[in-house]
Amino acid sequence: MKKALIFGATGLIGSHLLELLLANPDYSQVIAVVRKPLQINNPKLKVLIGDLKTLPDIKSELIADDVFIALGTTKKNTPDEHEYYQVDHDYPVEAAYIARENGAKCVNFVSAVGADVNSSIFYTRTKGEAERDIIALGYPHTEIFQPSMLMGNRKEHRPMEKIFMRVWPKLNPLLGGHWKRYRGIDVRDVAKAMIRAAKNPTDKVKIYRWQEMKDLVQ
Repeated sequence: MKKALIFGATGLIGSHLLELLLANPDYSQVIAVVRKPLQINNPKLKVLIGDLKTLPDIKSELIADDVFIALGTTKKNTPDEHEYYQVDHDYPVEAAYIARENGAKCVNFVSAVGADVNSSIFYTRTKGEAERDIIALGYPHTEIFQPSMLMGNRKEHRPMEKIFMRVWPKLNPLLGGHWKRYRGIDVRDVAKAMIRAAKNPTDKVKIYRWQEMKDLVQ
């Protein structure tokens, strides 16, 4: 049985990841690094309080076989670009680095469709740089997940996003070929795909877009 390490366990994808990992018999322990205690009781769950600045202090406890990283912020919550970059790039890369130093074999990272280090858009460029730097850590298996529109109930109030979520399912069938990667996907399907990809990793580096994720959960 394996150990899982998860960052971003309170987020839209991360909360489903945590639930599914705790229910998965392949894992004997699930270590969640969060900023404040979780209101969850499970004998498999180990909660560590930490963030980017304090990761070195808990380094000795960040030991697992599989690492799941679902960290991210929004421009609304983090308008300062430097702070945004820390959350979407620095934290994931540092988390992956420490886990790799401690012997982790597989890293599963939630990025975004269109991630590109050469993008003129700050958001997609940041995601692209995070992908690049996590891949450079040399894990035996690096799994990159690039969802587009995420379908699910957020705790935050995002009226415009709710409108998009109502419209997107109608757009999905119209998006074919190259544009298929922009289809909306349920957050629970992303979480399921990540766990199933980690179960039997084959490639050194593999990128999962809409079709690849749906193939895993069908």
